[in-house]
Amino acid sequence: MPGNRRAVRSTPARTQARTRTRTHTRTSAALAAAAAVCLLAGACTGSGGGTAEDDPNAETTLTFWHGWSAPSEVEAIDANIDAFEKKHPNITVKVVKNVSDDKLNQALRAGGDKAPDVVSSFATDNVGRFCSARALADLKPFLAKSGIDPAKTFPKPMLEYTQYEGVRCTLPLLGDAYGLYYNKDAFEKAGITEPPRTFSEFDKAAEKLTRHKGDSYSQLGFMPNYHGYETTVEHYGAQFGVDWFGEDGKAANASDPGMKKLFQWQRGLVEKLGGFSKLERYRSSFGDEWGAKHPFHTGQVAMQLDGEWRGKMARDAGVDFEIGTAPLPVPDGETESYGKGYLSGTVIGIAQSSPKQNAAWELVRFLTTDTGAVVDFANAIHNVPSTLAAMKSPRLNKDPDYRTFVKIARHPESRHAPGSVNGAAFLLTLQDLGYDYESGREKNLDAGLEKADRQIDKDIAQAE
Repeated sequence: MPGNRRAVRSTPARTQARTRTRTHTRTSAALAAAAAVCLLAGACTGSGGGTAEDDPNAETTLTFWHGWSAPSEVEAIDANIDAFEKKHPNITVKVVKNVSDDKLNQALRAGGDKAPDVVSSFATDNVGRFCSARALADLKPFLAKSGIDPAKTFPKPMLEYTQYEGVRCTLPLLGDAYGLYYNKDAFEKAGITEPPRTFSEFDKAAEKLTRHKGDSYSQLGFMPNYHGYETTVEHYGAQFGVDWFGEDGKAANASDPGMKKLFQWQRGLVEKLGGFSKLERYRSSFGDEWGAKHPFHTGQVAMQLDGEWRGKMARDAGVDFEIGTAPLPVPDGETESYGKGYLSGTVIGIAQSSPKQNAAWELVRFLTTDTGAVVDFANAIHNVPSTLAAMKSPRLNKDPDYRTFVKIARHPESRHAPGSVNGAAFLLTLQDLGYDYESGREKNLDAGLEKADRQIDKDIAQAE
């Protein structure tokens, strides 16, 4: 999420490198997305549609809006823009940094001379809204014209989250992969010789690593609560293989055995580690997620669910222990899928209202498919590359911790939550159920999931 990030990168991508720009959690990202529904709902007509009839070899100026703001991130994207302009001397790119999705949505809706031609967004959850509202141009004709086979160019999960119902209105521009960080020194002291591969092994490790101190802790093995950093339903859901919706498009969480296992496992770990109230009190002592006092940096937690940016941030914070990385565990009996994880990232597209779509495509194509450009950008801001060729490049960062997340991104069973016409609203509904269930306010999980499904279907129907 850092630059790409986050999510929320909630929100991964989605660090003071990339994640620092994405200073919200997946939940806050989802809230912002939900607030923008009406804006994109009106974007269908925008400025009356754009054109792909411009001459890409003519002298022209493109406007490119992006959300990166940290100096290192801005420097990295500017370096790629410079490389593009050298390759296409007839095209000048006017770059506008640190653009929020709210401002981007308003500009896409309004169109006009001041609107951007090319936009990037950290909110993959908004792709369904972008595509269904036709705020961004369909990129399939451009890909075909350039002879680019998306399936042979991009990882499958990234292809899935950059389209909606057959409309490909975005492409991936770097990615986020979520996995497990662990304190190797704490593991050694607890007699744990390797990272857990199943959730039962994970629970045992979390209990062994937890040191109670009165009504608090001197060290917590893992913070499972949904208010914890990066602990969201979708991040957990990728490991449990949940499908979210049925073939009829209706919410199907109540009938999905993976979703029920997810909630039961998470609630069970909360109880094993001391209960919701005790964990919440301890969580209130945590430092900022994007600051040097993050609880993993300080040793307050021994294991952390996070994205590829966390390793660099931890080293920059001067941690005094050795860091290990691994994929998140999988349910017992499903070890053949170990290695997978949740993927997210930055997306990029062409404004439907742009009268310079062919020239804009040249920029999008360069940033998303030129192997050198993708590798340089990934190395610079410590994100996962978004093409298969870049993932295999010998120039890609060789740091073993970073490479863990590259492998997760390449795993065939890694996934992202599906797109929706109202963005991340359905994830918020399930996250709210998670809060209620872990705290004991919701005692009947089946009834809670059925209620959540009804709410999700109602919200989608209203958005449509």
